Amino acid sequence: MARILTVWGLTRALLMLFVLHVFTAPGPDVTSDVSVIYQGWYEILRTGTFPLDDVTWQYPPAAALAVLSPALLPFLDYAPAFFVCCLLCDAAVCALLLYAGCRPGKSLRGAWVWVIGVVLLGPTSYARYDVLVAAVAVAGLLAGARHPRTMGALAGFGALLKGWPVLLLVGAPRGRATRRSWSAAAGTALVLALAFLVTMPGALAFLTFQRDRGTEVESLGALVFHVARHFGWRGEVRLNYGSVEFLGPYVPLVSTVAQGLSVAALCWLLAWRLRARVRAASTPADAAFVAVLLFTTTSRVISPQYMLWLVGTAAVCLAFRASPMVVPARLVLVATFVTFLEFPVWFSHVVAGDPLGLALLLVRNGLLVAATVLACRNLWRRTVSVPPRGAASRPMPEQVSQAPRADTYASAP
Repeated sequence: MARILTVWGLTRALLMLFVLHVFTAPGPDVTSDVSVIYQGWYEILRTGTFPLDDVTWQYPPAAALAVLSPALLPFLDYAPAFFVCCLLCDAAVCALLLYAGCRPGKSLRGAWVWVIGVVLLGPTSYARYDVLVAAVAVAGLLAGARHPRTMGALAGFGALLKGWPVLLLVGAPRGRATRRSWSAAAGTALVLALAFLVTMPGALAFLTFQRDRGTEVESLGALVFHVARHFGWRGEVRLNYGSVEFLGPYVPLVSTVAQGLSVAALCWLLAWRLRARVRAASTPADAAFVAVLLFTTTSRVISPQYMLWLVGTAAVCLAFRASPMVVPARLVLVATFVTFLEFPVWFSHVVAGDPLGLALLLVRNGLLVAATVLACRNLWRRTVSVPPRGAASRPMPEQVSQAPRADTYASAP
């Protein structure tokens, strides 16, 4: 544990030096989103309304809380206060994973995944509010084994922060745990949404802004156009709705295909949930990791900060010794470092679509696809596939002991 804390302290000091511009990373300044965009939203949100005329506001209403969080540190300017809030959430996640890793049946591997994964993404980790969302998601997954209502409430809150934490619920055990967690999530999300709708105009404006987005240059679908423009495709790369996207012929088609793949991913998850027969203590976290992988990989936008979603859920998986997600988690860590190379270090090459930029995207997105396929296969084999013939008399590792334990659902209230 001491080594983890030492590495965390050293690496987080380095990240803070980068975001505070003591050191400068190659490529574009990743902190401008905080000092310009977030701070602009902050000034509007303080007046009691959402940014109604800003198409870059594409987040659920509770994201206002993340943008307003620097107000908790009034003795600092906005940007430094935001970075400190990210640091504190980062520390909270590390503490939760360390605490969980010291319990029976758990491992400190999860804490290592988080400590290493965040720094591999570089200063972008603290220059977006996704680390705050990841903290909510990690807390929810770790609480789920014994407190399904807590997990549900945190998932509902996280969904109103940035949507994806609702995927934490996909692996909730059938029966009472599902009823408790799903109802708590729905209740929390409904109450918060109604509160924002009543008190702040424009709470649902983000839905329109999200609908009109195109195919972002770092996404899996964008590879079609990176290659096509070397063969005469007549389109362009332009800043659109707050991100660098492809615009031109066939872009709507590729975006529609990406959305179709996301629907197919949802169908696969539903099929898995209906057919899963064997569950281990790690299954909810494993399923959440798989779900986030599926929807990240098939998204028409794979922004660099999305990697924090994968790092956080992978860290919870590996906090369980028996989790089958070791190899997919390692692939995610490698993909996280490649993401740092493509943004910000060589982002100009990605935008230009030259050989270096194309190679970076092929490697990063290839790693994500490989991690997704392996994670789906491992989850299916662990929970659905019929044991080999002759193994019926041998209990599977998840079924060895039926006695209640701290890290199993038998102890859930």
